[in-house]
Amino acid sequence: MNDLSSHPTLHQGDALNRIANEAVNLGCEIVEIAAALDNLAQVSASQTALLREAEEAAHTVQDANREVLRDAEVVTGAVDASMTAVRETVGKMRQTDENARLIAGWVQSVVQKMAEVTQTLATVQSENAEIRSIATQVNILAINAKIEAVRAGDAGRGFAVVAEAINELSRKTASAADGIGTAVHGLSDRITQMRKEAVTISDHADAVMTSAGETDSAMTRMTASVDETRSTIRAITQRAEQVRKANQRFAPAFERMARGAQETAHQTGAAQKRTNALITVGETIVQESIQIGGTTSDSGLIETATQTAQKISALFRQAIEAGEISEADLFDQTYVPIPDTNPQQVTTRFTAFTDKHLASLQETLLESDPKIVFCAAVDRNGYLPTHNKAFSQPQSKDPSWNAAHCRNRRIFNDRVGLRAGRSSAPFVLQIYRRDMGGGDFVLMKDLSAPIHVGSRHWGGFRIGYKF
Repeated sequence: MNDLSSHPTLHQGDALNRIANEAVNLGCEIVEIAAALDNLAQVSASQTALLREAEEAAHTVQDANREVLRDAEVVTGAVDASMTAVRETVGKMRQTDENARLIAGWVQSVVQKMAEVTQTLATVQSENAEIRSIATQVNILAINAKIEAVRAGDAGRGFAVVAEAINELSRKTASAADGIGTAVHGLSDRITQMRKEAVTISDHADAVMTSAGETDSAMTRMTASVDETRSTIRAITQRAEQVRKANQRFAPAFERMARGAQETAHQTGAAQKRTNALITVGETIVQESIQIGGTTSDSGLIETATQTAQKISALFRQAIEAGEISEADLFDQTYVPIPDTNPQQVTTRFTAFTDKHLASLQETLLESDPKIVFCAAVDRNGYLPTHNKAFSQPQSKDPSWNAAHCRNRRIFNDRVGLRAGRSSAPFVLQIYRRDMGGGDFVLMKDLSAPIHVGSRHWGGFRIGYKF
């Protein structure tokens, strides 16, 4: 901007021109500032959201860490109890193992003693057989003696008594030998059966001792595993405690950062509001300075926009009078979405009418000045039914391309679009960054003039052009 003190002799007309031009330049600077504030607001909002997520994550970590500590304490208690039980079980198992060894030793000694008894019984049977054999021989001798005594008559009667006694003794001896033999044989069978069972028990005892040894080894390994688990849990508890302390340190930092980001966002929002107010003030200065006689490089296009708006007003009025369209249809605000469009396109009851009557008028004006980027009529809600050919392409599957090339049948209800459609001032000159889609913005001027149909305000005619 120029320093006004360097032009002390400016006439009133020159001063108005200077004010108008400086207001335009000021508006350009303010729009750039507003754009920077918009970017800052987006960044602040993004950072605030990220900080909130981080803060929530910190709280989540803190809560989860508390759960870990509680669970670790519970598990530690359970492990300690398990360790006590395991040690008691190991003690009992070792005692059982010792008892099993004693029993196995006793069983093995019984087996050995039974073998000795069996051997003794075999000796008894052998000796008893000899006694039986001798008894048989004595019996034969007694019989022979009785025969000889009979032959001797009276002389052998005493000998016959002795022979009978010897014969009776041999029979009793033989009978006793038979009884002993039977008893010994039965006892030998029982001892043999008991020995077999004792051997089986001994084998089982050996298996029990082997199993007890394996169980002891397993229990020893289990004890070591439980000890290791307890050590691991203690390590987890220590790490969780460190995490808890770290959370206590950085959680407040997150909260302070989040509050700072929120305050920045709040201040940025306030600055945006003040900047937008400044934009309006600058535009008003331009408007009023031109209305009282000032001129700028925009004066020619201001006149063009005003005259075109008047032509469209006359065209609308004549069409209603001719019955080509009703006033109700021309002022229709029921916007019907066009399916499968992105960005969303809509139609109204006057869309076909404006396509028919405004397309050629707008295209002729667009071709009259290379500075003009677009020109189109919008209703009071910023709805742009009929656009220039370059911006009225059929939509593709790419929303970014559509945003730049398919701008007809769209509602532009941003600050610039709504003011262009709703302002009833003779003209409005606005400076703004035009969204071309895909994050691409172009700094432009927007001239608009009101379109009236009788006493009703239909909208405005917009001319967008480059600096």
